Amino acid sequence: MIEIYSIIALSLTGLYLLILVYLIIGWFSLKRPRLAPISFKTKVTVMVAARNEEEKIALTIEDILAQDYPKHLTEIIFVDDHSTDRTAEIIRSYAAQGVKLLQLNEDKPLNSYKKKAIAEAIRLSNGELMVATDADCRMGPQWLSSIVNYYETRQPVMISSPVTYFEEKSLFENLQTLEFAYLVAMGASFIGNKRASTCNGANFAYRKDVFYEVGGFKGIDDLASGDDELLLQKVAEKHPGKIAFLKLREAIVYTHAKANLTEFLNQRRRWASKSTKYKDKKIVALAVGIWLFNVLMLVNACLSFYNGWFFKLFLIQFCSKFIFEAMFLIPVTRFLKRPNLIGLLILLSPIHIIYFVYVGLIGNTRKYVWKGRTVR
Repeated sequence: MIEIYSIIALSLTGLYLLILVYLIIGWFSLKRPRLAPISFKTKVTVMVAARNEEEKIALTIEDILAQDYPKHLTEIIFVDDHSTDRTAEIIRSYAAQGVKLLQLNEDKPLNSYKKKAIAEAIRLSNGELMVATDADCRMGPQWLSSIVNYYETRQPVMISSPVTYFEEKSLFENLQTLEFAYLVAMGASFIGNKRASTCNGANFAYRKDVFYEVGGFKGIDDLASGDDELLLQKVAEKHPGKIAFLKLREAIVYTHAKANLTEFLNQRRRWASKSTKYKDKKIVALAVGIWLFNVLMLVNACLSFYNGWFFKLFLIQFCSKFIFEAMFLIPVTRFLKRPNLIGLLILLSPIHIIYFVYVGLIGNTRKYVWKGRTVR
């Protein structure tokens, strides 16, 4: 029995290490593009769904207005999702600078207000290229021009771009930044290997006609989340090989980590809830395999108190996991100009085991709170 258990545990360990090798190859397959100056011609719509964001939304608007992309080719649409604070008022104050405000006014409850907001923005937009970000994000002045430059010169139908946390105020937030870097780089690496899996809606661009070609959010509108990854997978099915990741520092969007554990777990529960809707079931199978690997690591850690053999098995798994994750994350953190974060991996790795198992269990079994609403 122990021999069978060992084979299963080591097989899952091997699977996880192979996945990490695959991610490392994918990351290095993504070359940083050299974007030469061009005469832009693409009409772009920047769209932002916002709900109760009065604290930071002005900063986001100012950053978007400060972009060096031609103003006559830029359309900015903010969609207010039933805010109960000053969000709409703040957006409206920028009307003279070309910022458009749409306000949702749904008479029936929805489970996916954000998808509705994005769909409305796209329906009323004049742009060819839709560029989505969030209402609490910051970006440099070359953010939009770098995305459109890549779009015009390489002609992808969809572009996922990097997102990272910044302005951390605690160890907890720094740990989140490192873990989030892993998630963003994982999505990038899959694209680098010519297979789209995940992305982040805080920095996401796609052609308007392609959005309608795949039916928009039809078929995925029963989940509150998924305006990014589930749309990505719909497009990947129609346009394999035409999805890109823009590995460029100028294209990075910055946002903030969650201030407390409750907010963090709610966010990760929301992200995990999308997994059952993935069109690529191989991705789902890999996720299940990684989850089982972490489950066995946790079991081995617990059983180590009763039998030294389980401790040896856990040590083999943990050391392998740590070394290969470091090999993956070192170049990623360097790209983000945050190489100092890699030192936190020794803390994150054991915590990640427990957190991953927990989120995997509750991600598809419980409702969660998002923007003041209880959703699924």
